[in-house]
Amino acid sequence: MKLVIIGNGIAGTTTARLVADMNAAIETDIYTDESYLYYPRPRLIDLVSGKIDAPAMPQYGDEWYQKRGIRVHTSSPVVKIQPQTHQVTLQDGSVIPYDRLVLANGASSFIPPFEGSSLDGVLALRSLDDALQLRERSQLARNTVILGGGLLGLDLAMALKTNCARVTVVEVLPRLLPRQLDEGGARMLTTMVTRRGVDVITSDSCERVCGESSAREIVLKSGRMLPADLVAVSAGVRPNLQLAQDAGIACNRGVLVDAHLQTSAPDIYAIGDVAEFNQRVWGIIPAALAQAKIAAAVVRGDLSGTYEDIVPSTTLKVTGIDLTSIGQVTPEGAGFGQVIQQDETAGVYKKLVIQNGIVVGAILLGDRLSIRLVNTLIEKQVDVTGYEDRLLDSGFKVEDIIR
Repeated sequence: MKLVIIGNGIAGTTTARLVADMNAAIETDIYTDESYLYYPRPRLIDLVSGKIDAPAMPQYGDEWYQKRGIRVHTSSPVVKIQPQTHQVTLQDGSVIPYDRLVLANGASSFIPPFEGSSLDGVLALRSLDDALQLRERSQLARNTVILGGGLLGLDLAMALKTNCARVTVVEVLPRLLPRQLDEGGARMLTTMVTRRGVDVITSDSCERVCGESSAREIVLKSGRMLPADLVAVSAGVRPNLQLAQDAGIACNRGVLVDAHLQTSAPDIYAIGDVAEFNQRVWGIIPAALAQAKIAAAVVRGDLSGTYEDIVPSTTLKVTGIDLTSIGQVTPEGAGFGQVIQQDETAGVYKKLVIQNGIVVGAILLGDRLSIRLVNTLIEKQVDVTGYEDRLLDSGFKVEDIIR
């Protein structure tokens, strides 16, 4: 059997590894438009800040792939899928047959169509080449503006702060990390970020970037003007759908898949940032890993497992700030309770969201010790009735409830 995987990110590479572990007889080829072997995308922040260099980015060397019989074709973008003939066409005209095809071609940075978005110095971070451009540009920049106060925007702000004198984050919504934090947590995080030398502006957005050929200044919708010789856009991503759409594969916001990650086309599967399951495109590493596990089994004929949506968990890498956000942190509707502990002096904000005696969400800012406890409570759906006020106390253990 010949397996073709489009995309060598964490979803595609993990699928290839698991297939090789399960059945070495399957012939596996990965095609990617990038010129690099797989690298963990979160490490791009370290590349931007100068903590590591490009040669250290790939997770595995050539021998790792050779040992598993995985062939990676870098700088080999697929430009066409022919589901009827079970073939894909490469940019150089080569036609490659397949028995099973996995779409793991990810997503691309979204840059809103504001005036001046094409000027030199307006950049986004998605790939290794993007990171190298940002690092080089930041070494020359005096004023950097980050458009977007989400996870990537804040990580990027701190990374660029190592090179740039002034960094400002602009978030269109009223608070930082609107998906991961409530108002109290966001307020404390904002204080922690500004203490580290990064300015924060909320409830505002970019109207236009000014400059003749290169970014020089940014004008916000409020009318406020900021000097900016580097504008880093962190406005989310969009799944790379063109290949699937051109092949007649059903898409919505992502490539539509069922519980076996099967698309509308026979023998074609989609995973990771490009896939949409149950009306969701997660775009996070835990979902990509879970989907890769199912896809690897399915392509070799094992249909015993099905994919189920995960409880989303995200972590902030900002230097000196520990933040973990899990599950429903700002639930809407009745039936939810919450437990909050905060210490502004120590920079600690902890919150649990509880529904019917079960913890369904958590915010842990400035606290790593409670992560294991909270993960266990959520994953095992432990009934915490009667223990709510003790859950966040130092030294509390899940065994205290189970006993």
